[in-house]
Amino acid sequence: MNRLNLHLVSDSTGETLEMIAKAALAQFDNPSVNRHFWPMVRSLQHMDRIVPDLAAHPGLVLYTLVNPETRKRLEEHCRHLGLPAVPVLDQVTAALESQLGQEAHGRPGRQHMMDENYFRRVEAIQYTIAHDDGLAHEEWEQADIVLVGVSRSSKTPTSIYLANRGFKVANIPLVVESPPPATLYRLRHPLVVGLTTSPERLIQIRRNRLLSLNEATETAYVDNDRVKAELQFARRMFGDNGWPVIDVTRRSIEETAAAIIRLVQERDRKPASEGGTGKPI
Repeated sequence: MNRLNLHLVSDSTGETLEMIAKAALAQFDNPSVNRHFWPMVRSLQHMDRIVPDLAAHPGLVLYTLVNPETRKRLEEHCRHLGLPAVPVLDQVTAALESQLGQEAHGRPGRQHMMDENYFRRVEAIQYTIAHDDGLAHEEWEQADIVLVGVSRSSKTPTSIYLANRGFKVANIPLVVESPPPATLYRLRHPLVVGLTTSPERLIQIRRNRLLSLNEATETAYVDNDRVKAELQFARRMFGDNGWPVIDVTRRSIEETAAAIIRLVQERDRKPASEGGTGKPI
């Protein structure tokens, strides 16, 4: 298999471009790719400086450039070098212009502006970090989402991912010998979601955790019967309180978070008389 040189050229951080490339490459089996990343390309001089690398490592060029001059210069270089160049957002932007009846502003990095949404995400991240692993139960009512589950059921990474999407998240470990505070059962504003997994998967994750800490791997923490009892205890609690449950056994963090966000949206669409908020999505 030939190794592909993939050049990613952006006039901003390049985060969007990297995500698009990653999503597209995921559709192929073990693609052999050399990534060449060129962020913050906002001048003709900067554009000209990357040409030697394009010539030395010919391949596919993907770009998100809104400035007409830098776009034109990149396209000219690519034509001269015989390289395919793809403006990955052009079709989406054109479709939005058509449907919205207005022209795009063409401002690089506009999605990273420090607007209200940006500060909401920062606040969500700060809240989530401060309420990890059952901390500060007196403030759980301020959360948008509360995740509940036994140890190593992906609560913390899922919480951090959701916080980056702007949700304040508290997560609470379930321990048979130490039930959570009564505060948990009186929550009204947050959506409480139970996370569960298969015993086999949970034991594997816990063993790996113990190995990384150089601790003994034959303890009650990874005992098959004990782990099954923990999961049964958690499921009874979820059922008794009517909390939605997500099995994370075969889900990535992103998939789990997407399922939780969908639950939040479904609740928001319900009228208040049915336990929802009545807020439009």
